[in-house]
Amino acid sequence: MLLKTFGWSFAITAIGLVAAVFYGGWQGFGIVAILSVLEISLSFDNAVVNAGILKKMNAFWQKIFLTVGVLIAVFGMRLVFPVVIVAISAKMGPIEAVNLALNNKDRYQELVTDAHPAIAAFGGMFLLMIFLDFIFEDRDIQWLRWIERPLAKLGKVDMLSVCIAMIVLLITSFTFATHAHQHGGAHVDKAQTVLIAGIAGLITYMVVGGLSGYFEDKLEAEEEAEHEAEEEAARSGKPRSAVQLAGQAAFFMFLYLEVLDASFSFDGVIGAFAITNDIVLMALGLGIGAMYVRSLTVYLVRQGTLDDYVYLEHGAHYAIGALAVILMVTIQYEINEVITGLVGVVLIAASFWSSVRRNRALAAAGGDAGSSEKTEISSGV
Repeated sequence: MLLKTFGWSFAITAIGLVAAVFYGGWQGFGIVAILSVLEISLSFDNAVVNAGILKKMNAFWQKIFLTVGVLIAVFGMRLVFPVVIVAISAKMGPIEAVNLALNNKDRYQELVTDAHPAIAAFGGMFLLMIFLDFIFEDRDIQWLRWIERPLAKLGKVDMLSVCIAMIVLLITSFTFATHAHQHGGAHVDKAQTVLIAGIAGLITYMVVGGLSGYFEDKLEAEEEAEHEAEEEAARSGKPRSAVQLAGQAAFFMFLYLEVLDASFSFDGVIGAFAITNDIVLMALGLGIGAMYVRSLTVYLVRQGTLDDYVYLEHGAHYAIGALAVILMVTIQYEINEVITGLVGVVLIAASFWSSVRRNRALAAAGGDAGSSEKTEISSGV
């Protein structure tokens, strides 16, 4: 099972590391290995959230996610995206941007760094909306009840998550403008860039997330009606834990997954420049990491890990919220990638441990319905 799920990742790792040695010697090998670990540590929360969405898709779309999705993630986001950013921000052609990336690495790094405020604002707003929509939803299972219960009540207010996200964006852009003004006003236009990029991130989330949610709800309603009819006709077969999405619904969920993955990859791409400004080594290292994140997502789905460890999804969404805040803060201040990675790992580890404690408590109670409610309350961190 493990080899079947991670087989492609192992193969890509071997090919990537050999290519790194041929391209940059043993130093290149070391850089690619470090970048791979960096990408995996930064994206573990991505895998957990992806798994929550992917488990609703049928086998065909899961394969599309692992094939076409990987091509988009590895080549699109880790190789093409930084070049496109440079081409747009420096107002140059794509061929010229590629030439710059290969032959004038310092200038290329400088241009990508200059584009960081726009990238961070877009990704930060997209991820913040994911976190807010999760935290404001009323759920049967709650991890940090003292936070989640009152927030779920607040979530009944229409458009609250959008209002909060817009306030965060306005404060961020205003703070950035003030900061720029204090340094001679040389980058005052960046405040406007942050505002526009943040609004673009918000719109992207609302369009892609809205469409995927609409089709998912529509299909779930159809499946539920069909399931009830089947149940009445013949009282047999296990009830399905997750609706298998297909057609339009699955396509929009796939699109949502790709935008989500893109938002997660922003910090990895920017963080990689702290290690190297060589675009080839960067693509190899981050690409290997992206493969493991994809394989881990499928592994979590096939093992039913999210059903067994019910707080994992909560921990991942808290990590998303933390990453969104970190991205917005990095518009003005530099934050080490190790901190970003550790925050996510700690939150997910805490949610995993809470899930283990909950499972033990339920097992000790013998699965009694009355006891399960008590353990639900006592097992939260």
